[in-house]
Amino acid sequence: MTRSLCVLAVLCGALTARAAPPVRPAAAAPPGWQLEWARGAVFYEVFVRSFADSNGDGVGDFNGLTSKLDYLKELGVEGLWLMPIFESPSYHGYDVVNYEKVDSEYGTEEDFDRLLREAHRRGIRIVVDFVINHTGAEHPWFVESAASPDSPRRDWYVWRQDDPGWKQPWGNGPTWHRKGDAYYYGIFWSGMPDLNHRNPEVRAEMKRLASLWLARGVDGFRLDAARHITEKGPGEAQNNTPETHAFWREFSAHVRGVRPDALLVGEVWSTTPEILPYYGSTARLRGGDELPMLFNFPVAEAAVNALETGDPARLATTLAEVTKAYPSGVLDAPFLTNHDQTRVATLLKGDERRLRSAPAVLLTLPGTPFLYYGEEIGLPNGPGEEGDPAKRRPLPWDGSEKGGFTAGKPWKPFVEGWQARNVAAQLADPGSLLHRYRLLIHVRRASPALRLGTLKLLPASKEAPSVVAFLREAEGERVLVVHNVGATPATVLQALPAAPGEALFSDPEVTATAEQGKRGTWRLSVPAYSSAVWRLR
Repeated sequence: MTRSLCVLAVLCGALTARAAPPVRPAAAAPPGWQLEWARGAVFYEVFVRSFADSNGDGVGDFNGLTSKLDYLKELGVEGLWLMPIFESPSYHGYDVVNYEKVDSEYGTEEDFDRLLREAHRRGIRIVVDFVINHTGAEHPWFVESAASPDSPRRDWYVWRQDDPGWKQPWGNGPTWHRKGDAYYYGIFWSGMPDLNHRNPEVRAEMKRLASLWLARGVDGFRLDAARHITEKGPGEAQNNTPETHAFWREFSAHVRGVRPDALLVGEVWSTTPEILPYYGSTARLRGGDELPMLFNFPVAEAAVNALETGDPARLATTLAEVTKAYPSGVLDAPFLTNHDQTRVATLLKGDERRLRSAPAVLLTLPGTPFLYYGEEIGLPNGPGEEGDPAKRRPLPWDGSEKGGFTAGKPWKPFVEGWQARNVAAQLADPGSLLHRYRLLIHVRRASPALRLGTLKLLPASKEAPSVVAFLREAEGERVLVVHNVGATPATVLQALPAAPGEALFSDPEVTATAEQGKRGTWRLSVPAYSSAVWRLR
């Protein structure tokens, strides 16, 4: 959901006016990333408030999440992204008022430390939402900044005497908000004033806070609103500024110096050409000298579009674009939907066949896939409700009155049909969507090609436009992946570099047979909404 450096010219002028300084040994370069643990891992996004409640107050908490870690480990999850957990007056937590304390509704500091220990004991890493672009309007920094033009923290936020009338770059909402006789900048809304990252004190404080949480044991940060850090003017000048990129280079170097195995994953909700620069220079540093992992919104949107329409053409085009454009060594993060988007089960209108195609498509793609909590059981949006709370309803663990989520009253009602669609019911059914997610995750983890391999699209078939096929290859393994996202069976003739052998995963009645008289050509028969993965001999 954004600010940076502007003293270089002054410094250069000062240096040229002086005698040359004595030669000193060069400072040690920041270490490179040590993030192979994250390459190809499966992450799971958790809204703590809606996951599991341990004390009966109806609000999910750290102890509730800790009690479900074995469920997540069995699912195959290797990393958790926790939506905001710092002290905040809101239900969602994106308006932080204290970056050094966890929200007391979620538990104590000791509860959070125990969550970290227990997750690490199970081999699960934890990344927390770090909202750097802005604070809440109730944060003491902003209260002090707004108190007087002479406040020591006045310049920690962005103030001016008039309203220039800028609108949000994605809509018509205002970005300048009146407070007393002046206006402050807040790109999202008046309750979230943007920090001024041109101020070196602000940048130093963000780095100090990152060090604090890394020392405490978190394994990295999901970075909200990464393309909005520093604005330069109205419209698109509020996005992707050079100062924003300079800030991320500075912050990234600091994090690598503290813990080079700490993951930074950026939210750059945009097109591929605008996402790519946030990796920074991959020539200077393998993995990039800005953010080493970025969410792949174009692939997410194209994958969901394929599942909605039964036509994978847009997905194939997007995968080809990403394969060509992305630098070697960077970490890509595909997903289906997240907490800001309509849930995939709602987009697919609860169609069980298409819901079963969703994990097959996602979990055979390159990168580090992220699942949104409840996605594995087909959790839809809350009925008859607009806005973000509809996308963040409590997770039903069983069909009992309180859904196994709480002993009290859930902070929000469960979604419609939860008595039948819940974790316990699906665990008891070997053919459930939950078991399909588990199977596909474990197939992915056991296959070097699926977990780490490159992707090469195979030619589309005019006779079977609902089929997308590609090869995934890593050292020692090459696999063929085929998906039919359409409502009718399809047959494809495909030239392959080797014969399909062992099926690592296959839906019923998917077959691959040699085409008579055409050496190296295979007839792939794929029923509606079916997928298969073969290891090539």
